[in-house]
Amino acid sequence: MEKQNYNHLTRTFQRLSRFDHLSAIAGWDMFTNMPPNGSTARGEALAELSVLQHQILTDKKIATLLQAAVQENLNDVERANLREMTRQYQEAILLPASLVEEKSLVGTRCEHGWRTQRPANDWQGFSTNLKEVVRVSREEAKLRAEAKGKSPYDALLDIYEPGMSSAKLDVLFGDLRTWLPDLLQKVVDKQAKESVITPVGPFTTQDQRELGLETMKLLGFDFNGGRLDVSAHPFCGGVPEDVRITTRYDESDLVSALFGVIHETGHARYEQNLPREWLGQPVALARSTAIHESQSLFFEMQLGRSKEFLKLLLPMVTARFGKQPAFESTNFTAVNQRVERGFIRVDADEVSYPAHVVLRYEIERALIDGEIEVEDIPALWDEKMQQWLGLSTKDNFRNGCMQDIHWTDGAFGYFPSYTLGAMYAAQLFNAAKCALPQLDSDIAQGNFSALFDWLRQNIWQHGSRFTTSELITNATGEDLNPLYFRKHLEARYL
Repeated sequence: MEKQNYNHLTRTFQRLSRFDHLSAIAGWDMFTNMPPNGSTARGEALAELSVLQHQILTDKKIATLLQAAVQENLNDVERANLREMTRQYQEAILLPASLVEEKSLVGTRCEHGWRTQRPANDWQGFSTNLKEVVRVSREEAKLRAEAKGKSPYDALLDIYEPGMSSAKLDVLFGDLRTWLPDLLQKVVDKQAKESVITPVGPFTTQDQRELGLETMKLLGFDFNGGRLDVSAHPFCGGVPEDVRITTRYDESDLVSALFGVIHETGHARYEQNLPREWLGQPVALARSTAIHESQSLFFEMQLGRSKEFLKLLLPMVTARFGKQPAFESTNFTAVNQRVERGFIRVDADEVSYPAHVVLRYEIERALIDGEIEVEDIPALWDEKMQQWLGLSTKDNFRNGCMQDIHWTDGAFGYFPSYTLGAMYAAQLFNAAKCALPQLDSDIAQGNFSALFDWLRQNIWQHGSRFTTSELITNATGEDLNPLYFRKHLEARYL
């Protein structure tokens, strides 16, 4: 029968997708609603599910079906799907089920401990769990590296960003190092001469939540297919049919939660607009973590912090919180385009943000490649923070090396996606402006239909049909070009 092998594979991957759905919602619940004493049982349940998925994916029959399906009469989308199936299979067979289970268990334990250890600045307690995560991650990296002929770190990086390597990152980030510190200093010096009034709270959690929901609606979030909740670390999870986003609130700070929501809404719109006719298949998944981050940063930075969007946002803010000097239009724009050297990555402005990413990349690569140990992290973190941002994190673990959640579950190789995403976002926004000459006036009027149609046509609807390089070239006319990111920062801040 024509496509018999391929069709058998699609049924298997549909089944795996349904397990992913259950895992995603159980994970979302763990971060938002689950009582503390549920952690061990939930961790064991998720580990059991990950082992089951691994067993299904690594069944010997899958290899036979993949080989046979190559000979079948497939169209372009089916062939792309087969390519993505093969990639998932090849990644999975490199690991034994026991390691998959152990990684899930130690990750859950480390994340659960982090929730109380971070507020307590308890590096000793956290590092005990982190050492276990690093041990398992190194074991995983070694197995992947031997099979792929890559360095341990590059073998993990390949999971999140296929085709990327630390050699390429060193070129991209090396270029950043030649101009970003100087640009950062120029912007800080320029803004030091400008008087900016800080908004005065309190800004109640309930009002902030309502403002966030209103902004999500403005940005086209489908509330019949998703929701907003609270977690210790903002994230976007769930599945395309049921997207869960979270933020965290500080009643003295209006901006952090609001732009966290805008950021996660970018992720969510991408998920909600992935190709529905292919759902359940690997080809319907987001292309890569950097492309995913390009969508969140497109919303948060390119669009969200533009003066046109901020003017649109301001009446929504004053309707909730009343008028005050900080909410004068020019000042409100200045508040939201303020560049400051700070400790916290998720609250960082777009000029200083890459410094946070390069710092983490350099540390995690050395950690996975065995050049440093967990106990070396705090001193290295402090050293690199002083180099990049002139700030010391000595003994300040809470706002230093314990602030992020990504290492707790062994997501080594993920951090570069953030700055790659910022570069892609700038390149995409430039292409959108060229294609849509009226874009600035459309944004000012709250009319995003043409912009979102452009994203849907060029990024969202393709899922993983194309490689990252093909996707960005089709959308913008060229492969990744970091010059657009530099030009964007210079135009907005200088």
